[in-house]
Amino acid sequence: MSTPSPRETSELSGHEGAERVLRAAWDSGRLPHAWLIGGIGGIGKATLAFRFARFALAREGDGGTAAGGDGGGGPGLFGAMPAAPPSGLFLAPDHPVFRRVRAGGHSDLLTVERRFDDKRGRMKTDIAVDDVREVTAFLRRTSGEGGWRVVVIDGVDRMNASGHNALLKILEEPPARALLLLVTEAPGGLLPTIRSRCRTLMLEPLSEPVVRQLLDRHRAELPEADRAALARLAEGSIGHALTLADADGVALYRQMVAVLATLPRLDQRAAHALAETLGRKGDEAFETAAGLLVWWLTRLIRSGARGTKVAEVVPGEAALIARLLGPNGQGGLDRWLEVWEKITRSFVRAASANLDRKQVVLNALLSLEAATS
Repeated sequence: MSTPSPRETSELSGHEGAERVLRAAWDSGRLPHAWLIGGIGGIGKATLAFRFARFALAREGDGGTAAGGDGGGGPGLFGAMPAAPPSGLFLAPDHPVFRRVRAGGHSDLLTVERRFDDKRGRMKTDIAVDDVREVTAFLRRTSGEGGWRVVVIDGVDRMNASGHNALLKILEEPPARALLLLVTEAPGGLLPTIRSRCRTLMLEPLSEPVVRQLLDRHRAELPEADRAALARLAEGSIGHALTLADADGVALYRQMVAVLATLPRLDQRAAHALAETLGRKGDEAFETAAGLLVWWLTRLIRSGARGTKVAEVVPGEAALIARLLGPNGQGGLDRWLEVWEKITRSFVRAASANLDRKQVVLNALLSLEAATS
């Protein structure tokens, strides 16, 4: 089941504080021309960016002044705007600006993001430098509607060095009434000179109840127990929760934990059945299971290091981890870290080379068995 893209959705959950920050900056009349919106994947960063973009475009002649801007006043292109929430950025889905942004047809909005690679049948790894340079040409043009020009770069950390340098030139001399919204999962990977020219707004992971509410809305057809499991597996990312839902991640996780529960002596038949399932279903199932196994092992290590009990996704999971960690709760943490590194490396190699997925999974399970013997 598909879910609305960031440019299509009017919903934003769990980031009311960040929304208030943006609205207060707008209302102050001294709006920074560039914002770096950061946080883990799938929490609503791009959704917030498009929400702010629509808000600014709908108030073409109204309110906040970006660096070098002239403020202005009076109604926008579509006449007097209905009042927005005092501290929010909401624009109704039936508003003309919302509809045009959703359709990708607003002349004063430019979106830069990774493109689809038709030859490989998947998204490209990086944002092309030519796409970044397009921002310069876009900002040189006069606003088509006499107001703001807004650029959303979704995945700014996906640019190469040439892209970073092109962006830096734009940030050094921003034109009047231009707003750049840079979305990133790794702000630390950007040039310090880029970060210093932006106002940084970091978004926190969503709370588990918020993820659960969003799953109730977007995946209501799933059993309640599956939605609860997904909310915990996602660790604050509704995007990750939806990806897991579409990949049948809960069933994979339950099967994986059932195999791990046979440690320290693996049930070889169950282990081979799991590996066979992943090898038969292809890369998507393998990548999902690989991520879940690494996540499970990370939780085991954290539990031992912190002396805390894990929050269960499936019944009996906490007891299993406690048993593997031993009586003092920290049994062999160095050994578990070595296993984590070995398994993580093997999954990375499998993703980058044409390795036998079944054998990679079996080797990972055998590494766990060796760590418990």
